[in-house]
Amino acid sequence: MEKLKMHSPNLTDENIAKIRELFPGCVTEATDESGKLRYAVDFDQLRQELSDHIVEGPQERYRLNWPGKREALLAANTPIAKTLRPNRDESVDFDKTRNLFIEGDNLEALKLIQEAYLGRIKLIYVDPPYNTGKDFIYRDRFASGQAEQEIASGERSEEGARLVANPEGNGRFHSNWLTMITPRLRLAKNLLKRDGAIFVSCDEGEQPRLRMIMDEIFGQSNFVADMVWAAGRKNDSRLVSVSHEYIVCYARDAEYLRESGVTWRQRKKGLDEIYAQHKRLKRQHRNDYKAMTAGLKEWFRDLADGNPSKAHKHYSNIDHKGVYFAADISWPGGGGPTYEVLHPTTGKPVKVPARGWMTPDPKKMADWIKDERVHFGDDENSVPCIKKYLTDSEFQTPYSVFYQDGRAASKRLRALMGGDLFDFPKDELVLQEVIEMMTEGEDIILDFFAGSSTTAHSVMLQNAKDGGNRNFIMVQLDEVADEQSEAHKAGFKTIPEVSRERIRRAGRQILDGECHKDWGKDVGFRTLKIDTSNMAETYYTPSKVEQMKLLDSIENVKSDRTDPEDLLFQVLVDWGVDLTLPVDKQEVQGKTVFFVNEEPYDLIACFDYGVTEELVKELAKHEPARVVFRDNGFASDAVKINVEQIFKQLSPATDVKSI
Repeated sequence: MEKLKMHSPNLTDENIAKIRELFPGCVTEATDESGKLRYAVDFDQLRQELSDHIVEGPQERYRLNWPGKREALLAANTPIAKTLRPNRDESVDFDKTRNLFIEGDNLEALKLIQEAYLGRIKLIYVDPPYNTGKDFIYRDRFASGQAEQEIASGERSEEGARLVANPEGNGRFHSNWLTMITPRLRLAKNLLKRDGAIFVSCDEGEQPRLRMIMDEIFGQSNFVADMVWAAGRKNDSRLVSVSHEYIVCYARDAEYLRESGVTWRQRKKGLDEIYAQHKRLKRQHRNDYKAMTAGLKEWFRDLADGNPSKAHKHYSNIDHKGVYFAADISWPGGGGPTYEVLHPTTGKPVKVPARGWMTPDPKKMADWIKDERVHFGDDENSVPCIKKYLTDSEFQTPYSVFYQDGRAASKRLRALMGGDLFDFPKDELVLQEVIEMMTEGEDIILDFFAGSSTTAHSVMLQNAKDGGNRNFIMVQLDEVADEQSEAHKAGFKTIPEVSRERIRRAGRQILDGECHKDWGKDVGFRTLKIDTSNMAETYYTPSKVEQMKLLDSIENVKSDRTDPEDLLFQVLVDWGVDLTLPVDKQEVQGKTVFFVNEEPYDLIACFDYGVTEELVKELAKHEPARVVFRDNGFASDAVKINVEQIFKQLSPATDVKSI
């Protein structure tokens, strides 16, 4: 039962609502005395709307502003005293994989990887939470009934009574969303390579403001395109069924891409099926190319009209080099050369095309014929053609529209995970196209709104397809799964658990299929969890240490951080060392020593107590780039004093530090 309001109407709010209806540009967002967002009237703009001449007011400027913008900028710049702690139990192939799964708040994660991945990421794809008026929880929405969703969002009471008159617009303040996304985009920009790019999924609700804030952060000149994912019809509106989402794309440096001649290429759809059919015909007919050609033409005729392979039905000829189509060999526009060309079988001159040959050089034509690039008829009575092989035109300039049924992705994920653990997951095949068109080799792909780890799945799919060894970094908030969610019922306590399990299962599924011979088959990931610093609080705030606590401060590492690998990864973070480098743990002179990467090692670390000069000299012989010890871990003060001198003598280029 709804309760009485027990107060008079708020006429101010009602009047603002009326002004907003008449002059939407004159109503903005502001904060009240308690810091909460509310709607407010921009009286300067309202006066201008009601005047027939220019009204004097504050200096005009083109910019995007909102309550909380300064806080967003501060959030991006404020340092944090946190670390990344390794978790081997929740990793796959921890020691060998070059993939990362970071669990924790993505703003903190972006800060922690700033130095290690500065200017190293080729592609960033993120699917941030859409502005639905709910709290921003960084995850794909877990499957639940509509009633539960409305209760969670405050649209209904627990008894089911509707609480707001306009649930679609309830609480959708743009300021909250912009304050959330802005610091993350600012930090993400630093990580991109000069030839890198960022792709951000969004719906029409925030797309205009997303464009404006990305213009501000990345620069308007670096805007590439608003790509559209057409995912099929939805029955969620009485007016227009919005059946698409946006993927807003910005380059890190578009001018550099142009100057370097960088192009993005999209592989044409339906080619794999043609290649597979070619293989079948080759096995069936051996070297009978006429029979193979006839079989391929028959296969094209039998394809359904909607099959993407049918768009390439002109590639209906086969020779020993592959599948091709016979293209026009004449001079464009007419007036081309008309020299004599002999048929290779009859030896007689063939018909010259009406517009002349496409090349004025008879020698070049002879080379084409020798290279079997010219398609001749059975005799000299037909005009030859030039062969255009399918392998020569597999790629095209990417289109800004992706046509992919959104329901198909849900079905595939349901089959993979054994249930509907996520609603509306992103399509791994769409993301695979994005990954294919602009990455290669050992490029790194980052997704700091990982959700169900669709991006990781897509990276592995593309590696298996073309033999690349791309690496991924997934970041997912450490949020507990709702007890009513299908994920919780399936035994998953947190969203990261579901996300990691999706990577495991997808990896096994991909390995069971056909994989490119050059792919390293890395389907593992190294799990790192964001946590408070391993160092005692007094390590960061010595000015606040009380005299009575000075003796407690001799040990600057927290008493509950007994695993030396925790200290190692904090050193990797602080020093900006690649977090996926192989780590070799050895016993040297009775002490535990970590060797990072290969000889001459990026880092050598020893956090044991009782370090002697003999051990220091042994480590210095490896001439590592960096070495680190525990500050109070030396056998004596004399050893501690001599460490730098030992390295200056044996390995002068080594950077020596302690924690």
